[in-house]
Formats: sequence, C-alpha cells, structure tokens
Amino acid sequence: MWQRGVWLKPAVFLASLAPAAALAYMLLGGRLGVNPIERLTDETGELALRFLILSLAASPLRYVLSRTWPLKLRRMLGLFAFFYALLHVLIWSVLDLQVDIAAMWDDLLRRPYIFAGFIAFAILSCLAATSTRGIARRMKHRWTILHRWVYIAAAAAIVHYVWLVKGDRLEPFVYLAALALLYLYRFKRLLSA
Repeated sequence: MWQRGVWLKPAVFLASLAPAAALAYMLLGGRLGVNPIERLTDETGELALRFLILSLAASPLRYVLSRTWPLKLRRMLGLFAFFYALLHVLIWSVLDLQVDIAAMWDDLLRRPYIFAGFIAFAILSCLAATSTRGIARRMKHRWTILHRWVYIAAAAAIVHYVWLVKGDRLEPFVYLAALALLYLYRFKRLLSA
C-alpha cells in the first residue's frame, strides 16, 4: 500500500548522493581544473559542512513547520555529513599526502585549521559509528549525551573552514551565521523547557 511521504527518504538519499556522482563524473572527464585534488578536497569539505548544518536544522524545522518529517531525515543527513567528511579526509590523506604519516602528523601540529578539522572528523566518526537504533537503545541516555557533541563537531568544522580561508571568502561566515542561529534556537528551547 502506498503511504504518504514514502518517497521522501529515497528522494533525499538520491539527492544527497548526486554531488558525489557529479564530482566523480567531473574527475573522470578531467573537468576539475588544474588542481583536481585541491578542488575535490574543497568540494567534499564544503558538502560535509552543508549536510552537517542541514542535519542540525532538522529539529528547528520540525517546530517551525509543525511537521515531523524533518526528523525522519536527520540521521540520514548526519550520515551524509560523515560520508563527505570521510571523502574529504581520504582525499587529503591518500591523494594529497600519499598516506605519509609523518606529513599528516606535521600538518596536524603545524596547521591549526587541520587540527580543528580533525576534531570535527573524530567526533563525526563516533556519531556515525553509534547512529543505529540498536546502539541508541543499548546506550540509553548516554547516546543522547554523546550525540549532542554534534554541536562541537559543527563548531570545529566551521573553525576549520574559517581558519583555512583566512577571511578571503564569505562562505565560511555564512555557515558560521547559520550555526549561530541554530545555537540560539537550541538555547532558546532549552530555556523555555
């Protein structure tokens, strides 16, 4: 039997995969410019941040729209944030640095923006690893506490982006403003509760 909204998750899943498919197509066709590794790194990092912000916006959107469908997408959007963050890290570590552990370690220690990005990725990895309903049931209230770390991951990811571009571009500050609004909304809800 056809249910209302049964198409929503598959449609969002396919739309979320579309940027990865477009990047693969552009890579195979040699359409990523003179520095394809840098372009892939930049694109996947920004996609990770977009999906992270979208996943955080699901709860406020639920209250604004008085509908529950945004919550049904929150986990998927969060997992896509991790997916694109994983691609971002793999491109940096495998394609850019050829898995040179010493060079990666040097980057982490010398470049604060890479350290901030590493913190965001480490948190997202923990959240992705514990994202199933079964693990949530077993962890009980500790799962909720752990998954609130997504706000720290988002802040670290934006710090990573802001420090990386050093004020040369507007986009990181747009994400910073979006995250600040989400934090304010969350804080307001906590106060009213």
